[in-house]
Amino acid sequence: MTRPGWDDYFLGIAQAVAARADCTRARVGAVIVKNHRIVATGYNGSPAGEPGCLTDGACPRGRHTLPEMSAGGDFDNGPGFCIAVHAEANAIIYADRDRTEHATIYVTQAPCAGCAKLIKGAGIGRVVVID
Repeated sequence: MTRPGWDDYFLGIAQAVAARADCTRARVGAVIVKNHRIVATGYNGSPAGEPGCLTDGACPRGRHTLPEMSAGGDFDNGPGFCIAVHAEANAIIYADRDRTEHATIYVTQAPCAGCAKLIKGAGIGRVVVID
């Protein structure tokens, strides 16, 4: 039996966190780690306390067919907008800035441009994504 390296270990945890996602289209998990200790986790879903997409059927995107949504349209506006907070953003929301400075974030999918900005703004120095 072999012991996984740190990256494989934390990517496995990110995959487990993704199982809690409340999105009908994607399950994404994120883990922020500093000094080999978990600082925070996050998964994609509606804001805390709000009806969920998967559990409550609250997904506006799920109520539209692909032709009804504009090609290349904005996920945050217009028909079929996305009510979910991304996994990376949720992990950052629940972490303190001093704990994210120079930390590593493990994510099950490559961060979108908006989350990449949040990651940089939180001072996270390294991003590891599952191949």
